Amino acid sequence: MLAGLVGMGGVAALGLWAAGAADLPDRAFPRVVVATFVTSVGGAVEMSGDAGELAATDAGLTVMPLSVTLTGALVIARGFLRPLRHRAVVGARELAGWAGRIAVLWLLALLGAGFAARQTFEVSLGEGLLSDLGDLFGVRPTVGFTTDLPLTVLFGLLWLAGVLVLALLVSHRAPLPGRLPGLRTSVRPAAYAMVALLLAYVVVGVVVALVVAATRDRPADTFAVLLLGLPNLAWPALTIGLGATWNGRVEGPFGLPMPRVLDEVLRTPDVSTVNVGTLAERDGRMWWLLVAAAVLVLSAGFLMASRSSARLPAWLHAVRLAVALALTVLMIGMVGRVSAHYGLSVLGIGDLGGGLAGQVFLRPRLWGAVGLALLWGLVAGFLGALLARWAGGRSRRVRH
Repeated sequence: MLAGLVGMGGVAALGLWAAGAADLPDRAFPRVVVATFVTSVGGAVEMSGDAGELAATDAGLTVMPLSVTLTGALVIARGFLRPLRHRAVVGARELAGWAGRIAVLWLLALLGAGFAARQTFEVSLGEGLLSDLGDLFGVRPTVGFTTDLPLTVLFGLLWLAGVLVLALLVSHRAPLPGRLPGLRTSVRPAAYAMVALLLAYVVVGVVVALVVAATRDRPADTFAVLLLGLPNLAWPALTIGLGATWNGRVEGPFGLPMPRVLDEVLRTPDVSTVNVGTLAERDGRMWWLLVAAAVLVLSAGFLMASRSSARLPAWLHAVRLAVALALTVLMIGMVGRVSAHYGLSVLGIGDLGGGLAGQVFLRPRLWGAVGLALLWGLVAGFLGALLARWAGGRSRRVRH
């Protein structure tokens, strides 16, 4: 568990340093790192502002830095499974004891992070009329963040429970309690295939990010995205490759750390539609998202069938992969949402806008995406089962 915390903190610190957060005033960098950890496990960090009686501020931020999330999940899952890998059986009480000890340490970490993730910054009014009014009336606006401790503890513990359960479902070596033998054959192959699919998209994203960092200016920005939010781009790319649609908008001086083509699609007067078609209108290479989805989802179907019983009918493979892929896309839609806004006005001038305001959001058309995942899962599961049988039969003929 300690290794997971160190890994998450290290990835968050390096990513924020690459993004320039080390230059924040009032030695705020460590607290921003802690706040990043809190949001990475589903915790609630609330933005706050204060500009006195003559001004108004408005700010909000909702985003999970999924690179940090993924790092913690992989390290903690490995640590949880390590003592169990050489066991043939394990009782439910013993398994609950292992999980309980980890949960106690995790609870202490959440409480410490919740109390530490608090900071306030003074906001510059820039130049012009807004700055003159601020000087005249002594307005010194501030913006900061605090942690909603009860929600952070609740969602943080739920996150840990999800990681531990998923680790047991994915690992083929970890024993299951005696009353759950059916999970070994019915759930584990599908869970393993979906985790492999998500990690494959992350690996592809890492390769693309390294190429971009080596061939374009400002490599620090690319590494900031890689260390903080690579799955925030890679996993929605999976859903877009399946045909899903996201809606979003970027307004004002700041935006998401995203590819240029996506930023162009989102910077419109109205809410933008993000899918393969709208992305390909600006860059024809975006059609490769469809090809990547077809190849990798079919590979996941083949992998699931290879780890399942050879006597299982192909239609049942299809149904299981469809359900697993739909749940995976549902998870991506829930954790991949992004929303951020900030605004300031003095005596009503600025309208929480001007050069000091901005809005960013990105959210999926969730149920349409889940429906498409069901269809893709049925086709890929059926074809994957046929491929696995063909490969198995060919390998047997070669041995004979």
